Amino acid sequence: MGLEVELTAADGHRLSAYLAEPPGKPRGGIVVIQEIFGVTRHIRAVADQYAAAGFLAVAPALFDRAERNVDVPYTDMAKGFGFMRALNNDQVMLDVQAAIDRARAGGKVGVVGYCWGGTVAYLAAARSKIDAAVAYYGGGVDRYAAEKPRAPVMFHFGEKDTHIPLSAVDEIRTAYPRGIYHLYPAQHGFNCTDRPSFDAQSAKLAFDRSVEFFHQNVG
Repeated sequence: MGLEVELTAADGHRLSAYLAEPPGKPRGGIVVIQEIFGVTRHIRAVADQYAAAGFLAVAPALFDRAERNVDVPYTDMAKGFGFMRALNNDQVMLDVQAAIDRARAGGKVGVVGYCWGGTVAYLAAARSKIDAAVAYYGGGVDRYAAEKPRAPVMFHFGEKDTHIPLSAVDEIRTAYPRGIYHLYPAQHGFNCTDRPSFDAQSAKLAFDRSVEFFHQNVG
């Protein structure tokens, strides 16, 4: 359904992105933020999902500043963390903004992110002009809880997530009580079909809730 396009950030950096267009007129734009593994087959499939739901979906390759065409196996977390640590948030947000600008061709814009991307989605709600954000198991959100979102945010967490203790979820909820919080009987990465932790029932429920949330706030 999608194709590769090039985006240009405000500092001149050029990055690739996966663009998935809906069959008809877009009801809005959705920026899909990757995990630490790159714009994988799963992330492209998520963009296709949102396009099928009527949104113009853009998944920027945020690791392009370190290395292009990154697609890390899900079994190699150390390598994924290495790419993530090679970046700084200011650069990441410039690239996210480039994707937001591209997605705005579809109307209002929402951002959805997974794992590291969940934290980036939260930061986008706090630092960028968007209309809504959804954070799936954003393990670092609690480190940025002092930054208050300017757009509504929905959170999805797994109750069995060994990377994100429920105490961290409580900390985020206390710092940002206006957020919408959902817990699932699942592990970290429960939305990803290519990971052993994939939980089909939780993934479907979270996606349905996310789409409804974007219907309310994006279009």
